[in-house]
Amino acid sequence: MPVATFTKSGAKATTPAKLDKKIFGVDAKNHQLLKDAYLAYLANGRSAMAKTKRRGEVQGGGQKPWRQKGTGRARFGSSRNPIWRGGGVALGPTGEQNYVRVLNVKAKRQALRQALSLAAKEDRIKVIETFACPEGKVKPTINLLDKMGVKKPVLIVVPQKDDLVERATNNLPLVKAMQVNYLNVFDAMNAETIVLSREALEVLSKQLGDKDE
Repeated sequence: MPVATFTKSGAKATTPAKLDKKIFGVDAKNHQLLKDAYLAYLANGRSAMAKTKRRGEVQGGGQKPWRQKGTGRARFGSSRNPIWRGGGVALGPTGEQNYVRVLNVKAKRQALRQALSLAAKEDRIKVIETFACPEGKVKPTINLLDKMGVKKPVLIVVPQKDDLVERATNNLPLVKAMQVNYLNVFDAMNAETIVLSREALEVLSKQLGDKDE
């Protein structure tokens, strides 16, 4: 499966790269697995930040508001009662909620294959000989992407993400660089263009090439 390939300067290469059909030619008959992997990525990055005070955590209210009988009002033992304003909250978030969703390795790999296959089918994958950032400057990256004519958001997948790659892409809007080992369904599906270096493509072929049966 040939794909558009570019040199490190952004010009079209004479020999196009080939995409492995085991990775980029998977038929996603049911998108439920893609959805599960997408939601698992979001859920696993979620923190339980919300917390409310239970009745026993509210300050004050140790004394009975008024005597039990003779006032004509309903009896109450504490102003910390949840039905009182300023009282505790019944059944509120405790800050200990666990939102983690677990997918096994086989399912994660298959979901990533499906996401990459959809991207290849929609012509959203480009291959570059190498993504070199010798000085870590932003301008060469801008010129490279302009010459390639890619649509944003752009996901640049490299074999190894170092400080120079980080500096060359971090301040660009709608451009994200990622090490191939961390490629996931969420980023693959949200990118309008996925730019893979040849070396990253080789690593990806080793990781996902053997189909999990």
